[in-house]
Amino acid sequence: MPDPPRELVRQLYRTPPDKFVAARDAAVAEARRAGDARTAREIARLRRPTVAAWLVNLLALERPELVADLGRLAESLRAAQRELRGAKLRELSAQRRAVVGALLGEVRKLAAGVEGAPPAGKLPLGEVEATLNAALSDAEVAEQVRSGRLLRAATYAGFGEVPRPQLRLVTGGEEEAAEPPPRPRGADRSAMRAEQAERAARAERARRRRALEKELAKARTDQERAEAELTGATEAERDGAAALDAIEAELAELERRRAVVEQDLSRAKLARRAAERTLTAARRRAGEVEAAVEALDAEAEDAGTRGGTAD
Repeated sequence: MPDPPRELVRQLYRTPPDKFVAARDAAVAEARRAGDARTAREIARLRRPTVAAWLVNLLALERPELVADLGRLAESLRAAQRELRGAKLRELSAQRRAVVGALLGEVRKLAAGVEGAPPAGKLPLGEVEATLNAALSDAEVAEQVRSGRLLRAATYAGFGEVPRPQLRLVTGGEEEAAEPPPRPRGADRSAMRAEQAERAARAERARRRRALEKELAKARTDQERAEAELTGATEAERDGAAALDAIEAELAELERRRAVVEQDLSRAKLARRAAERTLTAARRRAGEVEAAVEALDAEAEDAGTRGGTAD
């Protein structure tokens, strides 16, 4: 299934996290109005980043050349670590600190230019720094940073590769044992103790990382569930508002029809009253004419009676 339009995704991940959901829902609604249900579903799957991840995304989207420099520095560090070039590694480590510091300054500038961004004093720059250091050590994290779609800050327990175990050379079917390492003395013993302490520290960091990753997975699940509930509630609210608008429109039409009927009724009442008055006048006139006819008949009867008597 194709991804949403690249520029739309870039614009969404430039948006501050507290405005991300509203902007995403607006893009979903626009895609639905355009009849593109598949793109609407893909946009709805986009997840809101944390503030720290948003800052890293802003850096990757607005200053990709700086993120590319970070990637080249990571390659140099890994090469120096593999070749065990101590002096070069120390030089690159100092360069790493300088580059990460410069990137943090650039993040502050970019955030200051975005409307609705958190104030400078509340930016989680520690998480941003941890993510940039992780990108220097972990190729997968570096790829997520370059994509501009990072969702969470990243951390890295240690830097460098695990050394390979010592092997023995086998020739002519016989096994030639490697010479046993010389017994440590003086500075060697100190180096071993330091290495053992570093191993213990790495193991402790790995244990803490596992615990944090477990807690982070649960928090992400809770967040996704809450986001799904929010999306459902938003859609339900939108549907309710549409239904209310339809009912209000229907009520307005009924009110208009009621006004028309009331006017017709008023005219009918006036016509009835006029007809009643006309009927009353007609009845009165009919009574008067009937009385005149009766009087005339009586007069004619009296005249006939008098003529018969004279005869």
